[in-house]
Amino acid sequence: MKKTKRVLLLSLVLAAGVLCVHGCGNGDEIDSFTRMTKSGVFRIGTDATYPPFETVDTKTGKVAGFDIDLMRAICAKYELKPEFIITPFDGIVPGLTTNKYDAVISAFTITPQRARRVMFSEPYYDAGQRIAVALDDTTITGLDDLKGKRLGVQLGTTGERMAQRISGAEIFSFENIGAAFLDMENGRLDAVINDEPTSRMIIFKRKSAKLVGERLSKEQYGIAVRKTDSTLIAKINRALTLLRKDGVLDSLQNKWFGMLAGEN
Repeated sequence: MKKTKRVLLLSLVLAAGVLCVHGCGNGDEIDSFTRMTKSGVFRIGTDATYPPFETVDTKTGKVAGFDIDLMRAICAKYELKPEFIITPFDGIVPGLTTNKYDAVISAFTITPQRARRVMFSEPYYDAGQRIAVALDDTTITGLDDLKGKRLGVQLGTTGERMAQRISGAEIFSFENIGAAFLDMENGRLDAVINDEPTSRMIIFKRKSAKLVGERLSKEQYGIAVRKTDSTLIAKINRALTLLRKDGVLDSLQNKWFGMLAGEN
């Protein structure tokens, strides 16, 4: 009888411990930011193949770009050191939800579908999809001309989803959008659908393509965190507000996009 009571008591203690692990304390959202402040490190996932937002500097071997500078500025507000973890774009949300890093910044468009899996910051950049074609192409001038064409997109992007809705189009998805532009240069694709700023940067550097038509969409980029990290997203939003007031966001825009004005 005593043995039975001891077993029952032990079971109750273990059950209480399990409940406390899951229900006691301040919650995951506070734990994430508290852990950062204790370690001094903010882990950030990014797909560093998307200039001018994020890319690997060939001279230094380090990540660079508008998004990278923005996260450095946000981290500075809280005296945190950013640690950038390079991840292919189609795996960037799973990496966040499995705690590989604590936030994502990667020219990441805010959409209702994504908002069901992650929590977004306030928008920090307005963008949209554009069509790019080879310099000598005169047959494609807008969306209606893409029916039945061979289209290059980046895997897991809003550009890919847009291309999939075009009647009869043959879609080629790439992990790196630069590879899609290269295939178009070599005649294997008829057009590329991609975020306008990055397409402008690739065109600026390679001089082998041009943008046609108007923007196909109106999109906004946000920083993503896990759905439980409400404290962290509040800290990020506060930092964005301060960076707007300080003029830092405008300075970063001029630094990374000023050269692209009028680039087609």
